[in-house]
Amino acid sequence: MSPSEITHSPLTARRRWAALAVLALAVLVMAVDGTVLYLAVPSLTADLAPTATQVLWIGDVYSLALAGLLLVMGNLADRVGRKRLLLTGATAFGLASLLAAFANSPQALIGARLLLGVAGATLMPSTLSLIRTVFTDPAERTRAIAIWSAAAGGGAALGPLVGGVLLEHFRWGSVFLINVPIMAALVVAGAFLLPESRDPAPGRFDLLSAALSMAAIVPLVYAVKHTVSTGVDDSGVLALLLGLAAGVAFVRRQRGLDTPLIDVDLFRGPAFSGAVFSAFIAIFALTGLLFFFSQYLQLARGYSPLQAGLAELPATLASISVVALVGWVLARLGAGRAIATGLALVSLGLAGIAAAEGAESYLWLGLALVPVGFGVGLSQTVTTDAVVSAVPPHKAGAASAISETAYELAVALGIAVLGSLVSLRYRSNLVLPGDLPDDLPDDQRAAVQDSLASGSSALDADSPVLHSAREAFTGAMQTTSLIAAAVTLVAAFVAWRTIPSAAVRPAD
Repeated sequence: MSPSEITHSPLTARRRWAALAVLALAVLVMAVDGTVLYLAVPSLTADLAPTATQVLWIGDVYSLALAGLLLVMGNLADRVGRKRLLLTGATAFGLASLLAAFANSPQALIGARLLLGVAGATLMPSTLSLIRTVFTDPAERTRAIAIWSAAAGGGAALGPLVGGVLLEHFRWGSVFLINVPIMAALVVAGAFLLPESRDPAPGRFDLLSAALSMAAIVPLVYAVKHTVSTGVDDSGVLALLLGLAAGVAFVRRQRGLDTPLIDVDLFRGPAFSGAVFSAFIAIFALTGLLFFFSQYLQLARGYSPLQAGLAELPATLASISVVALVGWVLARLGAGRAIATGLALVSLGLAGIAAAEGAESYLWLGLALVPVGFGVGLSQTVTTDAVVSAVPPHKAGAASAISETAYELAVALGIAVLGSLVSLRYRSNLVLPGDLPDDLPDDQRAAVQDSLASGSSALDADSPVLHSAREAFTGAMQTTSLIAAAVTLVAAFVAWRTIPSAAVRPAD
């Protein structure tokens, strides 16, 4: 590691792991915030009455803002200081959480979620890059990244459980309000425990590259979301072309700069590009499905929010268990085979979920969640470690941003594509004869056709129409689960063929 890179004295072991605890807390809260809302959709739908499209935007805009800004913020962290940007982002995240908690309309909640995404983009690159600079020993860093990944994956799985506990006693805004004291504690602890580091010679910050990166990502996600939801039209095609053109311009500009926003030549290596692609697909499949999974548990199975959160606990525990096993798995399989194995487990679990969603007993559904949680945790830990370890330390922030941009773009596209597919399949299932009787009032018909959440608010709990809607939604979830399983299996094959599998010494 370059001496000019780190602006602090080497940390003691106790200080290093204390600093990691702060960084893990930051990513844990962000991950929880990414999924805790899923469980609150039925209650906020009853309160704010959003349309199905607005529900998708409430879930999507957070990751969309993150994905659009991570490259910029990662580069900015290298310049202004990673600790400074992290603490600034944590403060902004707490304030944006207050706005979300007290939003009184779908538009206000979408706006607050947008601000949460902007604040979150200042946090994520700093967490990974600080780990890269604090933990210089490769074996120790692998364990640190495993803990970081467990916080991210476990937090995403823990979100529904946290939401269930809160929603059992408080209104839906409580799922955001809990962020405020946690972020306050993070700022205080981080000020004392985290070291400051920055790139001593970052070069010129290229505003045009920053604009092009956002102009490539945001229209692309919008185009996919709009086209899947409403079909092909001029606005969707225009957004797609704009995103592709901006992406091409961005790549060409990076190759011509002395200090690019990202080193696109890294993607020429099959191991690097395979790792990023594999991580992207795993998160795409998982989050796209889980966005509606909590709704399925509550609206189709009739679980309370707390019961639904507890029902997803097997995935949480399996994801956390990766911390104890990742060194053993890497030592025996190597990185490529470990990632491929993780993704294959995810695919198996998603196929199991598709089969179990139509069963009366929860047992099979709970068992299917175990390989999903463990597989995602394993693949994310190993791919993140591979990406972060492959770059010079003075580019740690930007490299971390590549990994995190892929993660958040996968979240946004997963919700946009698979979430919209659930909606489309649900509506197509409802057109079957007898599902919607001719004498059904227009307002109730519109509510049921919009989404199961709005239909549940508009109809009596024992309505035959609502029963048909639940069956239609379950069928839509099963189809989407199988599609997600197939996509993840393809990613497992890519990882197996492209990522080297040399044996790795486990962390001591």
